[in-house]
Amino acid sequence: MAYSMTGFGRGEKIFDTRRYSVEIKSVNSRFCDINVRMPRLFNFAEAAVRKQINDTLGRGKVDVFINFEDSQSSGSEVVLNEGLIQAYSKAVSRTAEITGRTDDMSASRLTYFPDVINVRQKSVDEDVMGDELAECVTLALNEMLKMRKREGDNLASDITDKVCELEKIRDEIASRAPSVVEDYRKRLSDRIDEILDDSKREFYDEGRLAAEVALFADKCAIDEELKRLRSHFDQAHRIMAFDGNIGKKMDFLIQEINREINTIGSKANDIEITNRVLASKNLVEEMREQIQNLV
Repeated sequence: MAYSMTGFGRGEKIFDTRRYSVEIKSVNSRFCDINVRMPRLFNFAEAAVRKQINDTLGRGKVDVFINFEDSQSSGSEVVLNEGLIQAYSKAVSRTAEITGRTDDMSASRLTYFPDVINVRQKSVDEDVMGDELAECVTLALNEMLKMRKREGDNLASDITDKVCELEKIRDEIASRAPSVVEDYRKRLSDRIDEILDDSKREFYDEGRLAAEVALFADKCAIDEELKRLRSHFDQAHRIMAFDGNIGKKMDFLIQEINREINTIGSKANDIEITNRVLASKNLVEEMREQIQNLV
């Protein structure tokens, strides 16, 4: 079972007169990078929300949007800045005295001055509202996990298919490898026959041909790389069958697989093996991009 880092979830719930709405979306990232946007009323709960999301999702760039409404009128209160309004009133009266004009400032007009009237939330029960918000966040996370799982299962299935393709190519390379040395020996022997006529052939030391072939065989030997590839593929199947976070494990393993394939390509000295190496590298690159999106 695998999970993608791409997903979206929404949770909404009403408690008495309080309505909570939480939206969470995420894309791939090496770490768990959480950005929370919510009313200042919930500043006390931000750390708890971050921990809840981090513990659930593991990795990803996560954007969280929290909206809150309280239909009860008593949820807010109007606050009058009495000291400031007295200062404004005195300033207006003094202005009238200095200029000789009539002081026509009414009480309602005084309320238009900055910061005279403010609306603020009444004190809240942080424990109750924190629990309510956490419940709504859980609903959004559950929806996101369902989407992440669907995406992850599709990715895992495709990656597993590509591992099987790589195994097939690996077996084809293993079957071709023994013929590389024999083909080289034949080409070298034919070239020697072309250069040396019968009178000179009897003076040619066949041991030199054998030594050259042995040196070539040692340089192009890929048995160890093929063995390690088989081990890596077996490990890949075990990782993909694991129920949990597999992205980092597969990311490391695909680097090891790519390293062995590159080594085979540099040592093979054979066009058929080279073509299979190129096909393998294309598959590995496709897998690397897909693995970057796994948790």
